[in-house]
Formats: sequence, C-alpha cells, structure tokens
Amino acid sequence: MTPEEQPPEGSQGGEGGLERRIAGGLAFLRRRLTGDYEVDDFGYDEELTDQVLMSLLRPLYEKYFRVEVKGIENIPAEGGALIVANHSGTLPMDGLMMQVAVHDNHPAGRHLRLLAADLVFMLPVVNELARKLGHTLACAEDASRLLEQGELVGVMPEGFKGLGKPFADRYKLQRFGRGGFVSTALRAGTPIVPCSIVGAEEIYPMIGNAKTVARLLGFPYFPITPTFPWLGPLGAVPLPTKWTIQFGEPIPTDGYPPEAAEDPMLMFNLTDQVREQIQHTLYKLLVQRRSVFF
Repeated sequence: MTPEEQPPEGSQGGEGGLERRIAGGLAFLRRRLTGDYEVDDFGYDEELTDQVLMSLLRPLYEKYFRVEVKGIENIPAEGGALIVANHSGTLPMDGLMMQVAVHDNHPAGRHLRLLAADLVFMLPVVNELARKLGHTLACAEDASRLLEQGELVGVMPEGFKGLGKPFADRYKLQRFGRGGFVSTALRAGTPIVPCSIVGAEEIYPMIGNAKTVARLLGFPYFPITPTFPWLGPLGAVPLPTKWTIQFGEPIPTDGYPPEAAEDPMLMFNLTDQVREQIQHTLYKLLVQRRSVFF
C-alpha cells in the first residue's frame, strides 16, 4: 500500500479504538458505582476531573472564549508553585479557565488547585463540584499543605473586590490584601508565578449593584448588567469574548531566610512586585488585542 493509500492517522483500528473507549467508559462507571476510586484529603477527585469535569469545561475554553495561552513554560515542571492572577467577570469563570489552561497546555500535564472563597463551599452542588475539581478554602493552612505536597496552587488575591467591581473599573487591579499569599510562598520556599487574564472583564459588564438584594441573599453583590436581570435566565449567558491568559516569569522565594515570612516590609514589597507585574502585563495585552470579541 502506498503512502497515499494509507488511512489517515487516527482512523487505523477504528473499531478497536471505539471498543477500547467503550470499555474504558464502562470501567469508569463501574468504579464510580462501586466507590473504587480515590480522593485526597481535600476532596479532589483527579479521575473525575480528567475524564468528566475538564471535558465539560473544555468547549467553553476552546470554542466559546477561544482562550489563547502564553508563557506556560514559566510554570515549573515539578514541585510546588503559587500562581497569582487577577480576578474579574462577576462570576468566577476566570479561575476555571485558568485550570483548563494549565491542565491542557502544560507539557508535564500538571493540575492547578485553586483557593476559593468561603461562599463557594456554602452553595449546594457548587460545593461538591468545587471540591472534586481540586478547589479548597482560601486559607494559609490549606495553601501551605498543598505547596508542601508539591502542588500548583492558584490564588486570586483581589477576591470579591475584583470579581464584583464595576465595568468602568475593568482591568484596574484592586487591593491585594495583606500579602498572605506571599508569606505562604516564602514559608514553603516556592516560586510565585504572576498570571494576567484578559477577556473575563467583559463577559458580564456590571453596570450596577443591587445591594439590598445582595444582603437578602447573603451575597457580596448582586450584579446588574445590560442583559441581567432584564432577560431572566437568558441574561445570565456570558458574552463570547476572546480571552488571553499569560503566565509571567516566576519570582523565586527560596533565597530568603525562614524569618522573612514575618517581615511586613518584605511582604509589602513582594506583594507590590507581583501586583505591578500582573497590571503591566494586562496593559500590554490590552494594547495588543484587536477586539473584545476577536
């Protein structure tokens, strides 16, 4: 058979490949039904994440937001690292897309464990899914344990201040708190990788905040956008913006003495360095992009 007559790559053994996929799917279901699968101390289910949850998020990542990833080589191939990113978009889709970006693009196939707000773990269903995806409480104890285990840990220090800021303040970083993430990285001796995300700000342009409704529901804010709540559930569909996620050069922390984690001036300087690097990259990416949607 000549090369021209060869079947295209991926079509060879088609029936056998289909049978293997079916067998793999049945084996996966059997493990789920019998409980023959593992979760770690935080509730992270790696198999479910790889086989199901990432598959559900991937169409949003690839087709809807068309995420472009830069600087993935700045994430270490092994060992702990703290990825610090800006936060925006009214709903925390940026964290999920950052997880897919690392999972699908890192040559070592690494997984990103996100630190999430208390509210995430108070919501039914969301709580369970977040745990399965590897999210855990945004506290120093959990972050330290994960870093010491050699995990990639993601944190968005702006918190709700960044997520729920008005559209007029888009891409202006909010306060980064007291630098707790820097202290955690210093204690673990792990590098800090700044991450800048462009595109999330425009998925739900927040033009107002119904504070009374937010208080009644126990939410930090209740967004009003050009489509929500006026269009009901349809108004909750995010706009199909074009995203870019850039991972910056890591900032090493292993050269500092153990007591450095208690030095407030060092905390301030390192926090400001990370924040400025993220902000500078955001401005650069905004200048480079052609359009919000393309």
